[in-house]
Amino acid sequence: MRKLFLFVILTILSLFAGKAQVPQAVEAVSEVERQNFKPLAKALLWKISGNGLGKVSFLYGTIHMIDKASFFMDKETEDAIAESQEIVFEIDLEEEMNPMAMLSLMPKMMMKDKTLKDLMSAEDYKLVKAKLADTGLPSFLLEKMKPMFVSVMLENPPGGSSEEGDEMVSYEMHIMDLAKAQKKPMDGLETAMYQMSMFDSIPLETQAQMLVSSIRDTTDTNSADGLASIYLDRDINKMVDMMGEMEEKGDDSFTEFLLKGRNRNWIPVMEGKMKKGTTFFAVGAGHLGASFGVINLLRLAGYTVEPIK
Repeated sequence: MRKLFLFVILTILSLFAGKAQVPQAVEAVSEVERQNFKPLAKALLWKISGNGLGKVSFLYGTIHMIDKASFFMDKETEDAIAESQEIVFEIDLEEEMNPMAMLSLMPKMMMKDKTLKDLMSAEDYKLVKAKLADTGLPSFLLEKMKPMFVSVMLENPPGGSSEEGDEMVSYEMHIMDLAKAQKKPMDGLETAMYQMSMFDSIPLETQAQMLVSSIRDTTDTNSADGLASIYLDRDINKMVDMMGEMEEKGDDSFTEFLLKGRNRNWIPVMEGKMKKGTTFFAVGAGHLGASFGVINLLRLAGYTVEPIK
């Protein structure tokens, strides 16, 4: 149950989390800077140095879930983890796996006065209901769950397996296990509770539309296999292109409200960590690329960020 819950939280934060209210060290990227931005090297592991840092730190792009057969981790990444004094994820995974923390998050997932049926047409509801029947989860629970969380439950069925039956694994959980084995402290760039409280800024009707679209969408680019293929190629530029496709389909708030804001707000948190010593940051690979990505924002803040692997 803990494993499934963590899969859900990781995917939710990757897809839907909003802006945290922390000081922004880097302003929005200007149009000139955007035009001058060049695609980044195909790499998941990056070294951060310069700008007064006494020691280097590392930035690693994860994919929150991937089938076990495709999972890989290079020696360079394992060495970077071993060299680091602290491991930092998007959220503090160790803390969020605490049973009490899980229970405190559950009410944020539920609707008070509506059901899924209230939020969509009869035709769309029929489509969603048929999909929900395949999960094996209690229908009365899913009916009252906010649509974005239903989306995640459909993507991550009980048991941590894909629709094809492949066993799914999490990079974050693997890195967390390494950190525990090496007795390294762990932390997060943001809290799960605060981020989940931001979900209420997305209207339930909009969430319902996104749920229906995710079920109807069968294109290779947006499938789990398509994402995994891009990740295996280490193409962080193409991962951002996928988000651009979401904008073209009408989710125009995605990159501005749900991605760019988070990237900007992580920079001062990262700076504080790096000044204290070598830190290994593990965040979704979709946050690394583009002019508004973490790599470019760190460079704009004066740091040297170089690809390793």
